[in-house]
Amino acid sequence: MTKMPVSPKAAVKEVQDVSSLAAKAFASMFRRPFYVRDILTQMDIVGVGSLTVVMLTGFFTGAVLTLQSSKTLTTFGAVAFTGQLVAVSLVRELGPVLTSLMIAGRVGSGIASELGSMLVTEQINAMRALGTDPIKKLVVPRLLATTSMLPVATVMADAMGIIGGLFTSVFVLRISANLYLARAWNGLSYMDLFGGLLKPIVFGATVAIVSCHCGLRTYGGTQGVGRSTTQAVVVSSILIIIFNLFLTRLILVYTR
Repeated sequence: MTKMPVSPKAAVKEVQDVSSLAAKAFASMFRRPFYVRDILTQMDIVGVGSLTVVMLTGFFTGAVLTLQSSKTLTTFGAVAFTGQLVAVSLVRELGPVLTSLMIAGRVGSGIASELGSMLVTEQINAMRALGTDPIKKLVVPRLLATTSMLPVATVMADAMGIIGGLFTSVFVLRISANLYLARAWNGLSYMDLFGGLLKPIVFGATVAIVSCHCGLRTYGGTQGVGRSTTQAVVVSSILIIIFNLFLTRLILVYTR
């Protein structure tokens, strides 16, 4: 198996190729044809298809977060603030990041393997021969679908996480449901909601562009498809974590 390039020159070229693909994809959004049916199909795959795993992830993350935080809060006599801690942690950080990582694993791998299979079987070359732009036909619908549906999935994960924390608070910690929900609601600010929706938009575009790039540079037959799929998930996950740091820093600067 060919190893991933690690030289500075190769890394710079990868960044250049990804940036070029992103620029071409964003520029193609405003040109006809718009392939509305393909966009709706991809939105169904990304949004509805990922709904179950996203909801389960959010629910159990909220439940575990409630159990872990309650021990520390009890030490300071602040167990009543469990709802606020869970809601703020989910909306600001855990919801967008965990949802994006799950989407990267489920959808990003699918995009890379699908485009990689099309490339090695010469379907993309046939598409070019027929006068169809592969970026417009293949990349743009996936980019729009992932960017638009990831915030929706994040909202669902946040809601299920708060519900998971509510169940744990009521049945394990014996905290009043009204107190938990009141603290959760009052603890959130508009900037928390803004940041919680801005992050998945950036993460969605990252997953789509990286996955399409890995799929469109596939080589080596079926073995290359597997390699591209792995690279898409790994690189997308790393970039999500890195971008989360910079976005968090940016949001905190403007909320002081």
